[in-house]
Amino acid sequence: MPSCRTLMMKRRQSSLVDCAPITDKPGTDRAMRTAVTRARRGAGAPRFAHQQALDRAIAALVQSIPVGPEIAEWFANESLIPAGKRRWRKILFNPVVVAIAIAVMVIAGVFSYRVHERIKDFPGASAARHLLTVASSTRSVLLDPIRTDAGALSDLFFMKHRLEHYDVPPTFADFKTIGCRVFDDEDGQRVAQIWLVEKHMQLFLFPAEKDPQGRRVPDFDDWRFVEQEGWTGAVKQRNGVCFMAAIRGTDKDLAPYLSTKSEQPASSAAR
Repeated sequence: MPSCRTLMMKRRQSSLVDCAPITDKPGTDRAMRTAVTRARRGAGAPRFAHQQALDRAIAALVQSIPVGPEIAEWFANESLIPAGKRRWRKILFNPVVVAIAIAVMVIAGVFSYRVHERIKDFPGASAARHLLTVASSTRSVLLDPIRTDAGALSDLFFMKHRLEHYDVPPTFADFKTIGCRVFDDEDGQRVAQIWLVEKHMQLFLFPAEKDPQGRRVPDFDDWRFVEQEGWTGAVKQRNGVCFMAAIRGTDKDLAPYLSTKSEQPASSAAR
């Protein structure tokens, strides 16, 4: 009694023989070639040969039927769909193409904005932006309450925290303060923060940035602006220390407080 596997193989070969090609074109599947060979040599060879002859005769008859030009167009490029060029307008307004184009434009816009920001950057701009984030999240209760002139805090920073050249420029020296503090930033640099009564403006003093060789970058006396989270800061650098005045708003809100004349550091205690 034949096994199940033998029966399955016979059924598979029988199925292949039923759909065997009527030509001997190369590239025929190996299983099909084996099934055809066995059918030609087995007991059913006459029946298989008769079926092959009938199939060839029908194929020849079908090929001899004339086909009109209208019908021939349907089979252009072996497709039942009439071949035709896709219009560029239809391709352009394809939803997929439109979505890809919008995504590319958004990415290009963000990249251009970042490049533009980096071009305008100056030494210490990254630290200044981080401190603007600090300014937006700081509450006055976190600072040590002290009411005095902002310029007078330079002596406090030196005597209590040993911070040299942490001088408030004369432009802001006479503004009254609410409080101040000294803290370490993410890089371990000492930062002085002052909260003013005037429009809740905040002042920051922090070390200047260094170049890759570890040397201090040159000072600059002109005001340079940074923006972050709705806050704007005006920065200048003197004696290796950056000073930044920060306010919630734009550079136009800061402009009235910035002096255009040359400034000298506020007087400090003898060092």
